[in-house]
Amino acid sequence: MVSSKRHIAKTISYRIISTTLGFLAMWVATGSITLSTAFSIVELVWKPIQYYIHERVWYKWIKYGIKD
Repeated sequence: MVSSKRHIAKTISYRIISTTLGFLAMWVATGSITLSTAFSIVELVWKPIQYYIHERVWYKWIKYGIKD
């Protein structure tokens, strides 16, 4: 059995890695720490919303992989 604490820790570590990579990519591309920080904050807020919408669309309208 896997505890919910493991799932929470995994989620947090994923967001930290993803946000850090996004920050670094923007910093390399633009050379601006300010722009990279702004991008990271927007991404940190937007990605969970985007994931939720994606999950709801799949749950409601996409039946791929569901066996009757």
